[in-house]
Amino acid sequence: MEKRDYYEILGVQKNATADELKKAYRKLALKYHPDKNPGDKEAEEKFKEAAEAYDVLSDPDKRAKYDQWGHNMGPSGFGGGGGGFHAGGMSMEDIFANFGDIFGGGGFGGFGGFGSATGGARRRRQPKGSDLRIKVKLTLQEISEGVTKKLKIPRYVQCQHCSGTGAKDGTAFQTCTRCHGSGVIDHVQQTFLGPMQSTATCPECNGEGKTITQKCQYCNGEGIVRQEEVVSFSIPAGVTDGMTLSLKGKGNAARNGGINGDLLVVIEEEPHPDLIRDGNDLIYNLMLDIPTAALGGAVEIPTITGRARVKIPAGTQPGKVLRLRGKGLPSTEGYGTGDLLVNIMVYIPENLNDKEKAAIESLRDSANIKPTDSVKKRIFSKLRHIFE
Repeated sequence: MEKRDYYEILGVQKNATADELKKAYRKLALKYHPDKNPGDKEAEEKFKEAAEAYDVLSDPDKRAKYDQWGHNMGPSGFGGGGGGFHAGGMSMEDIFANFGDIFGGGGFGGFGGFGSATGGARRRRQPKGSDLRIKVKLTLQEISEGVTKKLKIPRYVQCQHCSGTGAKDGTAFQTCTRCHGSGVIDHVQQTFLGPMQSTATCPECNGEGKTITQKCQYCNGEGIVRQEEVVSFSIPAGVTDGMTLSLKGKGNAARNGGINGDLLVVIEEEPHPDLIRDGNDLIYNLMLDIPTAALGGAVEIPTITGRARVKIPAGTQPGKVLRLRGKGLPSTEGYGTGDLLVNIMVYIPENLNDKEKAAIESLRDSANIKPTDSVKKRIFSKLRHIFE
């Protein structure tokens, strides 16, 4: 089934502000919240759909990629090793962890998460680990073909001795005496409209509903330890310098359990010794000697994968561009490949010996050596863009 447009889902224009996005999402989330629609699968899917749309459009970087690539989200929409690049499909855990506070301390407008406000237990917001950012250098050949990278990355991971709980053997807990295990505390405040109740995370247990009686000696009660891990991931063909790919769940683990952060992979393109990138096209500046430009011939030029032989027509002028179709870089969306553009320049010798000078002097008065007015106009029209 084809995905709906994120702006259409939220019912906003493409130039909507952050506040407009937030209001639109809040309205939909309240309408389709599971507590208001128990057992309604269609409402649950609309709830997830709205959260996914807001997740993308509320983030400037994700929104820019979505505006450019649509639901593919550029490279972030491609599958990859080590967990894959993520561009949607949010779970309920993701939604409540990331957006639970958008409606204020009382949860989703008075609703309690999974379970009603009157009887069920309130859902606690899961903490999320911090994101990691790394730079990966790629050659033009790697960008052309796509590549799988394996990197050793120092990051915080869940402590195996306490299963990330921070308690000795993962069991040294007691029920929080302040919130009695609920993870939240209620406040009643008198206003001119009457008593108003609000809910906040319990400061004693940080919303866990339990406190540690004996800390894990390996992580000192943090639930996480620092270690190096080998992370494998795939980078699709056609990426550009500065592009950021998101590897979901491969960042730092959260303290005392929760959701892992993401690994943000920033692409750094290594300069090629001969080729210049222009979008998906490549440019090579070819310097010809006068005899080859005048008489024609064949020359070898570099490409991403090796060398190619190019035929030079007789009378080739400076500024002429030869196009080798399909010898550029592929599109990240998988639609087509750029070209290799060979920009012709002609070398005029600076130092000549007497024999060379005499040979050129003998051609000075030849009619075919001097450019006609029509030739001048044609050449200058081709070079005009250089001076604009």
